[in-house]
Amino acid sequence: MAKALLGYVGGSDPRLLAEMRRLQQRVQDLESELLRVQAENDALAAAASHDSDSLLKSIDVPQAEPALT
Repeated sequence: MAKALLGYVGGSDPRLLAEMRRLQQRVQDLESELLRVQAENDALAAAASHDSDSLLKSIDVPQAEPALT
């Protein structure tokens, strides 16, 4: 029974082990890419926030104008 379970879980079949290593490497690559993209997104969001703040401050409107309907 133990041999059957070991074979079922992927005991010593070199093809399964190679596929498992390939998939683990792919997961690591995707996690690294996700962290890189999140950092890039955070930097772009911070830059966009800073740019919009400075743009709004540069516009001199003495009084709010009514919205057109």
